[in-house]
Parts: sequence; structure tokens; C-alpha cells
Amino acid sequence: MSDASAAMAVNHHGDHPGFAGLTGTLCGFVFLLTGRRNARLATDLAQVSAADHVVDIGCGPGTAARAAARRGARVTGVDPAPSMLRLARAVTRNRAAITWAEGTAERLPVSDRSATVVWALATVHHWRDVTKGLAEAHRVLAPGGRLLAVERQTQPGATGLASHGWTADQAESFAALCRTAGLVDVTVRSRRAGRRDVWVVGGTRP
Repeated sequence: MSDASAAMAVNHHGDHPGFAGLTGTLCGFVFLLTGRRNARLATDLAQVSAADHVVDIGCGPGTAARAAARRGARVTGVDPAPSMLRLARAVTRNRAAITWAEGTAERLPVSDRSATVVWALATVHHWRDVTKGLAEAHRVLAPGGRLLAVERQTQPGATGLASHGWTADQAESFAALCRTAGLVDVTVRSRRAGRRDVWVVGGTRP
């Protein structure tokens, strides 16, 4: 992949080894604190209610899943890392409202047309195959269901931790992929999540 292609790719950290073992658990505790801003933003933007079934792709320790459940939604939290799911289960009180399942964006353990909201909060840049991930999101969304992706705003040429997120071009590139996947009313918005600027890409399954 050329430098230009790598810079435009929306899953430029798709080769991340994942969160396993003790290191994964420690990262999970960090995510418990840092994920609250995106969780609040996502539940507000998606207008989550008791009528919803939310699928959280890359749920980590479950912060956003629990936020959706507190609004009465039924939630399926999906993550490829068993260490994250163990932590999510351990810190969740209202367990009846949330199903935790091992899986990936490319293979969601969710039935066809069963979700009203699918979101990926700071995780799309880790997906292995964005085309397959969006096809899965389209498959599990009911007609009228909403897809929401939130990523930290980054600068072109950023490296290390500062590169975990999207530039403006990457946000627009993901929006174009959403349209190709069959979603409509696709938008790209700049929002604040706490003190951080994020990109929010949203679309609807017709």
C-alpha cells in the first residue's frame, strides 16, 4: 500500500493485534474512563429509546452499551477480545438488558434486520475489512435503522497514538463507503465529545 493510500484508508490500524491478556484488561480499565464522552454523544445523536435494539461493534468494556441500556434499549455488545467481554460482564449490573457476544465487524453474531441502531465508537479504524463490516451493518439493520460511527479528529501525517482516528478526508471516505454499501442520508459532522473534537458519520438503511 502506498503512503497516499495508507493515509486515506479508514482502517489504517486494521493490523492492530487486539487486546488480550493482562494488557488487554488494563486497556479495558482505561477505556472505562475514556469512553464515556463518546457514549453520551452516541446515545444523544441516535436518540436511543426503549424501542431500540442497539448493536455496539467493538464494545470494549461496555460503557456505551450500558448507556444505551439505561435508556431502556436492548443491547448487543460485540467485541473480538474475550478480556474486554469479561470486564464488561464484571462491571455491568443490569445484565438482562445486554447480551455480550464475541465477534467482529465483519462477522456480527446478530440476526438479519434485527437492529434499529448499529454504532462503532472509535473502532472503525481497527476494522480488518471495512467493506465487509459495512455489509454486515446493512444486513443486521432493520429498514429505517441507523448506523453511527464516531472517530477522534486527527491531523494528516499524525503518528503513534495521535493517529488513532480520522482526518477530514478519511471521514469523507468512510461516508462514501457507506453510500456504496446501500445506506442513504449519509452525513459527516464535526462534534465535540467532552473536550475532544470527533467526526460523526451517520446513515440509514432504506
